[in-house]
Amino acid sequence: MASKLEQLRSMTTVVADTGDIEAVARLKPVDCTTNPTIVLKALGTPVFADRVKEAVTWGKSQNGSSEAVIAAVADRLAISVGAALAELVPGRVSTEVDADLSFDTEASITKARGIIAAYKERGIERDRILIKLASTWEGIKAAEVLQTEGIDCNLTLLFSKAQAIACADAKAFLISPFVGRILDWYKKSTGQDYTSETDPGVISVRQIYNYYKANGISTIVMGASFRNAGEIEALAGCDRLTISPALLDELDKAEGTLERKLSPDNITEDPFQPIDEKTFRWMLNEDAMATEKLSEGIRAFGKDLVALRDMVKKELAAA
Repeated sequence: MASKLEQLRSMTTVVADTGDIEAVARLKPVDCTTNPTIVLKALGTPVFADRVKEAVTWGKSQNGSSEAVIAAVADRLAISVGAALAELVPGRVSTEVDADLSFDTEASITKARGIIAAYKERGIERDRILIKLASTWEGIKAAEVLQTEGIDCNLTLLFSKAQAIACADAKAFLISPFVGRILDWYKKSTGQDYTSETDPGVISVRQIYNYYKANGISTIVMGASFRNAGEIEALAGCDRLTISPALLDELDKAEGTLERKLSPDNITEDPFQPIDEKTFRWMLNEDAMATEKLSEGIRAFGKDLVALRDMVKKELAAA
């Protein structure tokens, strides 16, 4: 019998949530997703030593070590990680707009255009890239503009149906609801343990998937941030799932039948709900989990962005 990973591939597009080149080459996902944490970790490995050296040399040629140069070198390194992954996967690579732009629509649009241009300079066209934006109101509005320009977006740090509805209204290409982080919040809040079927993160993604399919919404649902293989199995059939190498390996070794849990042929009615800014902000405010995890996620990515720039500053000073 095929492994559970192979069975999953037959019903869901499998994406690797990593910057680990060796793991991607071995596991052969369709797409790859990155974020500042993944980029920072990847750049600390020997695989990217030459790319770090190249970016630092380029930075030195830009007349000094100003904050603007440091940020530009950090951007160049993030693109280097994405470009290396693009060589290995047949599909898309997600690259994130800086976390400190999460509440600035215009700056996010400008940064996204710059990312696409930087990939094009390396011969990688926009149809191979997804721009990742935090699912703030400002990030969603940036995605709305970018989508009209043919720049496909991945709305990340998504924890609530309100965010999912707004992303659908913006015609975002893809959303990444965070399963494991939702579970983390509820375990800490209630002190309870959850099964795969009662997992609040799993339930959230199932509700969003049902809403999208019930209303003919084309935005792709890609579950993310998994804590265990049970969560993944409970979402078998979801459009896409982005999974860490450790859990991909676990599924590859797992035997038994994998039951399809989500299907567009098994949907319940869920009326369409248009959403404006006031409604979005109120619904998000009323969801303590989503409010806290969104803010926490932006802070965490912002911290790793600072760490990446600090690393660049040290490398420039030593060069």
